[in-house]
Amino acid sequence: MQNFTYHNPTKLIFGKGQLEQLKHEIPQYGKKVLVVYGGGSIKRNGIYDKVMSILKELECEVFELAGVEPNPRLSTAHKGIDICKKEGIEFLLAVGGGSVIDCTKAIAAGAKYDGDVWDFVSRKKVAEDALPLGTVLTLAATGSEMNAGSVITNWETKEKYGWGSAPHTFPKFSILDPEHTFSVPRDQTIYGIVDMMSHVFEQYFHQVDNTPLQDRMCEGVLRTVIETAPKLLDNLESYEHRETILYNGTIALNGMLQMGYRGDWATHNIEHAVSAIYDIPHAGGLAILFPNWMKYTLDENVGRFKQLAVRVFDVCEEGKSDREVALEGIEKLREFWNSLGAPNRLADYDIDDENIEVMAEKTVAFGEFGNFKTLNKEDVVEILKASL
Repeated sequence: MQNFTYHNPTKLIFGKGQLEQLKHEIPQYGKKVLVVYGGGSIKRNGIYDKVMSILKELECEVFELAGVEPNPRLSTAHKGIDICKKEGIEFLLAVGGGSVIDCTKAIAAGAKYDGDVWDFVSRKKVAEDALPLGTVLTLAATGSEMNAGSVITNWETKEKYGWGSAPHTFPKFSILDPEHTFSVPRDQTIYGIVDMMSHVFEQYFHQVDNTPLQDRMCEGVLRTVIETAPKLLDNLESYEHRETILYNGTIALNGMLQMGYRGDWATHNIEHAVSAIYDIPHAGGLAILFPNWMKYTLDENVGRFKQLAVRVFDVCEEGKSDREVALEGIEKLREFWNSLGAPNRLADYDIDDENIEVMAEKTVAFGEFGNFKTLNKEDVVEILKASL
């Protein structure tokens, strides 16, 4: 295990009816509030009205930024930053899923910066301050509600990168009510499940010795999601199953699973390049790419893939080589995601080989990458070809 310091300042407020806690949390930060949300689902399911009613009761001066995209764009963050600077916003409230929260983090950092917030995303600068923000989560997926990370797309340049600045871009609080996820459609529910599993895989694949507890924690999250997902898809308004999946999504990326080592994160880098060009759902891209990344990097540490196959996917070891067991585990993952209805080929999004070189170039914009196996442009090309 490597030395580490763990600090997560986000207050997690979890459970039915917890939206009322806004009354106690927001007054700590100010009266001028910018509410950030996406395409309008929170208006259809009633969450918007409830939030606005509480803000009115608190006598807040409320401003709004609607229309955050599923792959949140720099141009939208710029709109929010302009509102913050013009109106003297004191607090940001993200009401939505991970995309809304990611955009809100960019707005929070950009509002306290004289330059372009893209400087942070493109790693030219590191954010040293941010407006305080809170979240009301409506989608179990990204874990952005309890970490400092964010992903922003520059649609004009076709670039998409992850960034963050701890502790400045951690939410001050996040409210997670499983009932707020009842109206999430089936396809978005599937994407959320793939996303949180992918976050665990990114952390599970590392080259650091002596991480038995971390391994078991990762495996526990994966097994819980695998057991719960089919039940949830059979009953999308099950409080019990929505609760379980919601909590798993947060635990998958709040830093707890990655204490003592740094995970791989190569597949996320590749997917960011794909969706920067084609604007596909992030988790859809991960569902396509991850098993192919696994096959490509298998020989880097066969034992770790075998461990995953046996402990998570119950692959029988008898009469098989370690490599055969490992490969069977990867196939079990593909079968599971297929059974949920996730895509498995880039062709499912009408993506062919036209832009493979371009996507590979964008993936290595900051050099070689990956903490499990270091990848270069040629490696990315091969993984993308296998994903067609």
